Amino acid sequence: MSLQPNVLVVAGLAREARIAAGRGVEAIQAGGSPQRLRLLLDARAAPGCRGVVSFGIAGGLDPALRPGDVVVATGIVADARWAADARWTAILLKKLETTGRRVVTADLAGVDAAILTVADKAVLRRETGAAGVDMESHVAAAYAARHGLPFAAIRVVCDPAERALPAFAAQALKPNGDPDILAVLRALATGRARPRDLIGLARDSSAAFKALAAARATLGAELGLSEI
Repeated sequence: MSLQPNVLVVAGLAREARIAAGRGVEAIQAGGSPQRLRLLLDARAAPGCRGVVSFGIAGGLDPALRPGDVVVATGIVADARWAADARWTAILLKKLETTGRRVVTADLAGVDAAILTVADKAVLRRETGAAGVDMESHVAAAYAARHGLPFAAIRVVCDPAERALPAFAAQALKPNGDPDILAVLRALATGRARPRDLIGLARDSSAAFKALAAARATLGAELGLSEI
C-alpha cells in the first residue's frame, strides 16, 4: 500500500496544520510567510498527492460574514485567478452544510503581505469581489496548477470586515507558525499592542478555530477528495 498522502494541505499557522493532519493528509505550513511557503513547496521533488487544499483561517472582506463563518472557495484571486475544482468544491459544500454553521461559496483573495487596516480590506473587496483574504491560498493554487492537480480551499473567517488584525500580529509568529509570546509581550510593553486588541483577537480566533476544527472533523480522512 502506498505511503504517499492523497491530499496536501497548505496552511499558514502551526495550529491550522495540526487541525488538518490525519490519515492520507500531509499538512505543510510556513508561519505566515508566503515567500517561505513557496520555497517549501518548490523543494518537493514531486507533488506526491492527488489534490491540494488551502486550509485555515482568513480575514473577512464581505461585511456579511462573521467570525466562524466558513468560506469554500470558488477561486483564488491574486495577480491571476485560479479556479477551484468544481466537483471537489461541491462535495465540500455539501458536507460542511451538515454542521449547522454558516457556509458560503465565493472567491478568496491571496496576498503576500498582511492586510492590517479596515480601509485596505474595503479596497481589496472592491477590486476582487472576494469574501475573505489569506496569505497562502494563492501560493497553494499556483502550485496545484503547475502540477495539474485539483485544488480546493476552505477558510474560516477570523477578523470580520469591520475589524483588522492589530499591526503587531503579523510579527508575533515564530517561523513554525506558533504564536511568539515574547513578541506579544514586547508589543504590549512598547505600546504597539493594547490589551483590548488582544482580547478582541482572542475572541475572534477562538470562534474561527472552533469552526475550523468542526469543519475538519466533518470532512473526514481525505477531505472529500476520494469522492471525486
